[in-house]
Amino acid sequence: MGNLISAKPILGVTAALLLSACSGGFGGGGSNSAGNLPAGHPDSIAQKGSTIWDLFKPSDVGTNVKVNKYIWNASLEVLNFLPVESVDPFSGVITTGYGRPPGGGRAYRATILVNDPALEARSLNVALHSRSGPVSVATSRAVEDAILARARQLRIADGRF
Repeated sequence: MGNLISAKPILGVTAALLLSACSGGFGGGGSNSAGNLPAGHPDSIAQKGSTIWDLFKPSDVGTNVKVNKYIWNASLEVLNFLPVESVDPFSGVITTGYGRPPGGGRAYRATILVNDPALEARSLNVALHSRSGPVSVATSRAVEDAILARARQLRIADGRF
């Protein structure tokens, strides 16, 4: 019974900390508007109505994405039949769910890694899986080649070559 009595103050402090965190933190009061937040704070960015594509635009915040925008966009275009589950332009990872290519019978999912700002083959790594396991190296290489070809087309169309 002595253990229960000593645990009550700890539970009380824990509950108080949890409640203060829900109300905006220690001393924040929870009443911050987007105008009171520092530049680059996630809440201030979300209230401006920005999108994931704004990360590729020059900004004053100092956000530098270390991926090639042509490869990134080409990956999304070439594999547009796969549902996108997550994207992280800071690490360069795109993860998709299972989907069937047009006219195809097998379902695939992909994890794409764009790990360099250069428009080169070494900047792209595609891991393709079917429901029965990893696909052949030739299939993965064909998808990488299609992405790189589309990235080159996007760069030429952009007029910066």
